[in-house]
Amino acid sequence: MGVTSTLLRRVPLLLAAGLVASAPLLLFVGSANANNLNPPPTTRKNAGTPNSTIVVKNKAGVVIKYGNKYITYKAPSSKLDTLGRALFLENCASCHGTEADGVPANGTSGAYPDLVGLGPATIDFWIDSGRMPAKDLAAVEAPRRVPALTPAQAVAIAAWVNSLSASYPDIPTPHLKNANVAEGAALYALNCAACHTIEGDGDALAESTFSPSLRHIPAFQVVEAIRTGPANMPRFTGNLSDQQVSDITKYVTTEIEHPNNPGGLGLGGLGPVAEGFVGLLIGLGLLMLICYWIGDRS
Repeated sequence: MGVTSTLLRRVPLLLAAGLVASAPLLLFVGSANANNLNPPPTTRKNAGTPNSTIVVKNKAGVVIKYGNKYITYKAPSSKLDTLGRALFLENCASCHGTEADGVPANGTSGAYPDLVGLGPATIDFWIDSGRMPAKDLAAVEAPRRVPALTPAQAVAIAAWVNSLSASYPDIPTPHLKNANVAEGAALYALNCAACHTIEGDGDALAESTFSPSLRHIPAFQVVEAIRTGPANMPRFTGNLSDQQVSDITKYVTTEIEHPNNPGGLGLGGLGPVAEGFVGLLIGLGLLMLICYWIGDRS
Protein backbone atom coordinates (compact mmCIF):
# COMPACT_ATOMS: atom_id res chain seq x y z
CA MET A 1 0.00 0.00 0.00
CA GLY A 2 2.86 2.38 0.81
CA VAL A 3 4.41 1.89 -2.60
CA THR A 4 1.03 2.25 -4.31
CA SER A 5 0.17 5.45 -2.46
CA THR A 6 3.58 6.87 -3.29
CA LEU A 7 3.08 6.11 -6.99
CA LEU A 8 -0.38 7.66 -6.92
CA ARG A 9 1.02 10.82 -5.36
CA ARG A 10 3.63 10.97 -8.10
CA VAL A 11 1.16 10.57 -10.98
CA PRO A 12 0.48 14.34 -11.30
CA LEU A 13 4.21 15.01 -11.29
CA LEU A 14 4.82 12.34 -13.93
CA LEU A 15 2.03 13.73 -16.12
CA ALA A 16 3.41 17.24 -15.83
CA ALA A 17 6.89 16.05 -16.71
CA GLY A 18 5.51 14.13 -19.69
CA LEU A 19 3.70 17.21 -20.98
CA VAL A 20 6.83 19.32 -20.66
CA ALA A 21 8.93 16.68 -22.42
CA SER A 22 6.43 16.24 -25.23
CA ALA A 23 5.78 19.95 -25.74
CA PRO A 24 8.26 20.30 -28.62
CA LEU A 25 6.71 17.30 -30.36
CA LEU A 26 3.22 18.70 -29.90
CA LEU A 27 4.33 22.05 -31.27
CA PHE A 28 5.96 20.33 -34.23
CA VAL A 29 2.80 18.36 -35.02
CA GLY A 30 0.66 21.45 -34.61
CA SER A 31 2.82 23.52 -36.90
CA ALA A 32 2.96 20.73 -39.48
CA ASN A 33 -0.82 20.53 -39.55
CA ALA A 34 -1.08 24.31 -39.76
CA ASN A 35 1.26 24.37 -42.74
CA ASN A 36 -1.05 21.96 -44.57
CA LEU A 37 -3.96 24.39 -44.33
CA ASN A 38 -4.70 26.87 -47.06
CA PRO A 39 -3.73 30.46 -46.12
CA PRO A 40 -6.75 32.34 -44.76
CA PRO A 41 -8.00 35.18 -46.97
CA THR A 42 -6.43 38.50 -46.00
CA THR A 43 -8.45 41.47 -44.85
CA ARG A 44 -5.66 43.85 -45.80
CA LYS A 45 -6.70 46.42 -48.38
CA ASN A 46 -4.98 46.33 -51.79
CA ALA A 47 -3.25 43.00 -51.20
CA GLY A 48 -4.43 40.87 -54.12
CA THR A 49 -8.12 40.47 -53.26
CA PRO A 50 -11.24 42.47 -54.21
CA ASN A 51 -10.75 44.45 -50.99
CA SER A 52 -9.16 47.06 -53.24
CA THR A 53 -9.42 50.69 -54.25
CA ILE A 54 -10.94 49.77 -57.63
CA VAL A 55 -13.69 47.13 -57.83
CA VAL A 56 -15.69 46.49 -61.01
CA LYS A 57 -18.69 44.13 -61.06
CA ASN A 58 -20.84 42.79 -63.89
CA LYS A 59 -24.63 43.00 -64.04
CA ALA A 60 -24.94 39.89 -61.86
CA GLY A 61 -22.85 41.53 -59.14
CA VAL A 62 -19.81 39.32 -59.74
CA VAL A 63 -16.40 40.98 -59.38
CA ILE A 64 -14.67 40.96 -62.77
CA LYS A 65 -11.87 43.46 -62.07
CA TYR A 66 -10.19 44.93 -59.02
CA GLY A 67 -6.95 46.55 -57.93
CA ASN A 68 -5.34 49.99 -57.82
CA LYS A 69 -2.74 52.10 -59.59
CA TYR A 70 -0.01 49.54 -58.86
CA ILE A 71 -1.68 46.29 -59.98
CA THR A 72 -5.06 45.48 -61.49
CA TYR A 73 -6.51 41.97 -61.47
CA LYS A 74 -8.97 40.81 -64.12
CA ALA A 75 -11.11 37.68 -64.09
CA PRO A 76 -11.11 35.69 -67.34
CA SER A 77 -14.36 36.01 -69.27
CA SER A 78 -16.98 33.32 -68.77
CA LYS A 79 -17.32 33.28 -72.58
CA LEU A 80 -14.07 31.29 -72.59
CA ASP A 81 -15.47 28.44 -70.46
CA THR A 82 -16.43 26.17 -73.36
CA LEU A 83 -13.05 26.55 -75.06
CA GLY A 84 -11.29 26.20 -71.74
CA ARG A 85 -13.02 22.92 -70.93
CA ALA A 86 -12.13 21.48 -74.34
CA LEU A 87 -8.48 22.50 -73.91
CA PHE A 88 -8.42 21.13 -70.37
CA LEU A 89 -9.80 17.74 -71.42
CA GLU A 90 -7.22 17.54 -74.19
CA ASN A 91 -4.16 18.66 -72.23
CA CYS A 92 -4.79 18.33 -68.48
CA ALA A 93 -7.52 15.80 -67.69
CA SER A 94 -5.28 12.73 -68.00
CA CYS A 95 -3.70 13.72 -64.67
CA HIS A 96 -6.03 16.21 -63.00
CA GLY A 97 -9.26 14.43 -63.94
CA THR A 98 -12.17 15.59 -66.04
CA GLU A 99 -13.44 17.75 -63.17
CA ALA A 100 -10.02 19.23 -62.31
CA ASP A 101 -10.24 17.60 -58.87
CA GLY A 102 -6.99 15.62 -59.16
CA VAL A 103 -8.72 12.28 -59.73
CA PRO A 104 -7.90 10.84 -63.17
CA ALA A 105 -9.95 8.10 -64.81
CA ASN A 106 -9.71 4.88 -62.77
CA GLY A 107 -7.42 6.79 -60.41
CA THR A 108 -7.37 7.49 -56.72
CA SER A 109 -8.10 10.72 -54.88
CA GLY A 110 -5.01 12.77 -54.12
CA ALA A 111 -2.89 11.21 -56.85
CA TYR A 112 -2.56 14.61 -58.55
CA PRO A 113 -3.20 18.20 -57.40
CA ASP A 114 -6.79 19.36 -57.04
CA LEU A 115 -7.15 22.57 -59.08
CA VAL A 116 -10.63 23.57 -57.99
CA GLY A 117 -10.69 26.83 -56.06
CA LEU A 118 -7.07 27.82 -56.72
CA GLY A 119 -7.94 30.99 -58.64
CA PRO A 120 -7.21 32.03 -62.24
CA ALA A 121 -3.72 33.41 -61.52
CA THR A 122 -2.51 30.02 -60.27
CA ILE A 123 -3.73 28.13 -63.33
CA ASP A 124 -2.45 30.78 -65.71
CA PHE A 125 1.02 30.82 -64.09
CA TRP A 126 1.62 27.07 -64.36
CA ILE A 127 0.47 26.87 -67.99
CA ASP A 128 1.94 30.11 -69.32
CA SER A 129 5.34 29.42 -67.72
CA GLY A 130 5.48 26.09 -69.56
CA ARG A 131 5.52 23.99 -66.39
CA MET A 132 2.19 22.44 -67.34
CA PRO A 133 1.23 20.26 -69.10
CA ALA A 134 4.09 18.38 -67.47
CA LYS A 135 6.71 16.91 -69.76
CA ASP A 136 8.19 14.56 -67.15
CA LEU A 137 5.67 13.21 -64.64
CA ALA A 138 8.49 11.67 -62.58
CA ALA A 139 10.21 15.02 -62.01
CA VAL A 140 10.19 16.24 -58.40
CA GLU A 141 9.70 19.82 -59.57
CA ALA A 142 8.50 20.97 -62.98
CA PRO A 143 11.04 23.32 -64.63
CA ARG A 144 10.20 26.41 -66.60
CA ARG A 145 10.20 25.75 -70.36
CA VAL A 146 8.70 26.97 -73.62
CA PRO A 147 4.89 26.92 -73.16
CA ALA A 148 2.99 24.17 -74.96
CA LEU A 149 -0.11 26.39 -75.09
CA THR A 150 -0.59 30.02 -76.04
CA PRO A 151 -1.32 32.74 -73.48
CA ALA A 152 -4.91 32.93 -74.74
CA GLN A 153 -5.34 29.18 -74.27
CA ALA A 154 -3.93 29.41 -70.75
CA VAL A 155 -6.47 32.10 -69.87
CA ALA A 156 -9.28 29.99 -71.35
CA ILE A 157 -8.35 26.98 -69.20
CA ALA A 158 -8.10 29.27 -66.15
CA ALA A 159 -11.60 30.58 -66.95
CA TRP A 160 -13.14 27.10 -67.02
CA VAL A 161 -11.37 25.87 -63.86
CA ASN A 162 -12.45 29.04 -62.07
CA SER A 163 -16.05 28.45 -63.18
CA LEU A 164 -16.06 25.27 -61.07
CA SER A 165 -15.43 27.28 -57.89
CA ALA A 166 -14.65 30.96 -58.26
CA SER A 167 -11.65 32.15 -56.28
CA TYR A 168 -8.83 34.70 -56.23
CA PRO A 169 -6.39 36.05 -57.17
CA ASP A 170 -7.40 36.91 -60.71
CA ILE A 171 -4.85 37.41 -63.49
CA PRO A 172 -2.73 40.49 -62.69
CA THR A 173 -1.47 43.38 -64.79
CA PRO A 174 1.26 45.33 -62.96
CA HIS A 175 1.69 49.06 -63.64
CA LEU A 176 5.42 49.43 -63.10
CA LYS A 177 5.60 53.14 -63.93
CA ASN A 178 4.23 53.73 -60.43
CA ALA A 179 6.72 51.35 -58.76
CA ASN A 180 9.86 52.21 -56.79
CA VAL A 181 12.86 50.11 -57.78
CA ALA A 182 14.86 51.05 -54.67
CA GLU A 183 12.06 49.86 -52.39
CA GLY A 184 11.79 46.76 -54.56
CA ALA A 185 15.48 45.97 -54.04
CA ALA A 186 15.09 46.15 -50.26
CA LEU A 187 11.93 44.03 -50.29
CA TYR A 188 13.55 41.49 -52.62
CA ALA A 189 16.58 41.15 -50.33
CA LEU A 190 14.27 40.61 -47.34
CA ASN A 191 11.72 38.23 -48.89
CA CYS A 192 13.23 36.57 -51.98
CA ALA A 193 17.03 36.53 -51.99
CA ALA A 194 17.35 33.69 -49.45
CA CYS A 195 16.10 31.24 -52.08
CA HIS A 196 16.54 32.94 -55.45
CA THR A 197 19.96 34.45 -54.45
CA ILE A 198 20.69 38.16 -54.43
CA GLU A 199 21.50 37.98 -58.15
CA GLY A 200 18.21 36.24 -59.01
CA ASP A 201 19.90 33.18 -60.52
CA GLY A 202 18.06 30.64 -58.33
CA ASP A 203 19.62 27.87 -56.29
CA ALA A 204 19.23 24.26 -55.19
CA LEU A 205 16.93 23.48 -52.26
CA ALA A 206 16.28 20.29 -50.31
CA GLU A 207 14.97 16.97 -51.64
CA SER A 208 15.98 17.59 -55.29
CA THR A 209 13.94 20.80 -55.47
CA PHE A 210 15.21 24.19 -56.57
CA SER A 211 14.34 27.86 -56.71
CA PRO A 212 14.25 28.94 -60.38
CA SER A 213 16.15 31.77 -62.00
CA LEU A 214 14.21 35.03 -62.20
CA ARG A 215 15.68 36.14 -65.50
CA HIS A 216 13.53 36.48 -68.64
CA ILE A 217 10.22 36.32 -66.76
CA PRO A 218 7.28 38.58 -67.74
CA ALA A 219 6.21 41.07 -65.09
CA PHE A 220 2.72 39.61 -64.69
CA GLN A 221 4.18 36.16 -63.94
CA VAL A 222 6.36 37.65 -61.20
CA VAL A 223 3.18 38.98 -59.59
CA GLU A 224 1.39 35.65 -60.09
CA ALA A 225 4.23 33.77 -58.39
CA ILE A 226 4.30 36.15 -55.42
CA ARG A 227 0.54 36.03 -54.97
CA THR A 228 0.01 32.28 -55.50
CA GLY A 229 3.19 30.65 -54.12
CA PRO A 230 3.97 27.96 -56.72
CA ALA A 231 5.84 24.78 -55.69
CA ASN A 232 8.05 25.47 -52.63
CA MET A 233 7.54 29.21 -52.69
CA PRO A 234 5.49 30.74 -49.87
CA ARG A 235 2.29 32.52 -50.77
CA PHE A 236 2.57 36.27 -50.10
CA THR A 237 -1.06 37.24 -49.70
CA GLY A 238 -1.59 39.58 -46.76
CA ASN A 239 1.97 40.45 -45.79
CA LEU A 240 2.79 42.35 -49.00
CA SER A 241 0.64 45.11 -50.47
CA ASP A 242 0.12 45.56 -54.20
CA GLN A 243 2.49 48.52 -54.07
CA GLN A 244 5.22 46.37 -52.50
CA VAL A 245 4.64 43.55 -54.99
CA SER A 246 4.84 46.07 -57.83
CA ASP A 247 8.12 47.41 -56.40
CA ILE A 248 9.61 43.89 -56.27
CA THR A 249 8.40 43.18 -59.79
CA LYS A 250 10.03 46.33 -61.14
CA TYR A 251 13.31 45.43 -59.45
CA VAL A 252 13.23 41.87 -60.82
CA THR A 253 12.36 42.92 -64.38
CA THR A 254 14.89 45.79 -64.50
CA GLU A 255 17.86 45.43 -62.16
CA ILE A 256 17.98 41.62 -62.17
CA GLU A 257 17.11 41.30 -65.84
CA HIS A 258 19.48 44.11 -66.87
CA PRO A 259 22.05 44.43 -64.06
CA ASN A 260 24.22 47.51 -63.72
CA ASN A 261 27.87 46.54 -63.26
CA PRO A 262 29.64 49.63 -61.91
CA GLY A 263 32.79 47.59 -61.22
CA GLY A 264 33.18 46.54 -64.83
CA LEU A 265 32.70 43.01 -66.19
CA GLY A 266 29.67 41.35 -64.56
CA LEU A 267 30.84 37.76 -65.12
CA GLY A 268 27.32 36.62 -65.91
CA GLY A 269 25.89 37.61 -62.53
CA LEU A 270 27.44 34.69 -60.68
CA GLY A 271 27.11 36.47 -57.36
CA PRO A 272 29.46 38.40 -55.06
CA VAL A 273 31.23 35.33 -53.64
CA ALA A 274 31.95 33.69 -57.00
CA GLU A 275 32.82 37.01 -58.64
CA GLY A 276 35.11 37.90 -55.75
CA PHE A 277 36.87 34.55 -56.06
CA VAL A 278 37.39 35.04 -59.80
CA GLY A 279 38.66 38.57 -59.21
CA LEU A 280 41.03 37.37 -56.50
CA LEU A 281 42.29 34.50 -58.62
CA ILE A 282 42.93 36.68 -61.68
CA GLY A 283 44.32 39.54 -59.61
CA LEU A 284 46.76 37.36 -57.68
CA GLY A 285 47.69 35.50 -60.85
CA LEU A 286 48.55 38.71 -62.67
CA LEU A 287 50.44 40.02 -59.64
CA MET A 288 52.50 36.83 -59.43
CA LEU A 289 53.32 37.00 -63.14
CA ILE A 290 54.41 40.62 -62.79
CA CYS A 291 56.59 39.78 -59.78
CA TYR A 292 58.11 36.82 -61.67
CA TRP A 293 58.80 39.08 -64.67
CA ILE A 294 60.47 41.74 -62.48
CA GLY A 295 62.56 39.13 -60.67
CA ASP A 296 63.63 37.52 -63.91
CA ARG A 297 64.76 40.84 -65.36
CA SER A 298 66.77 41.71 -62.28
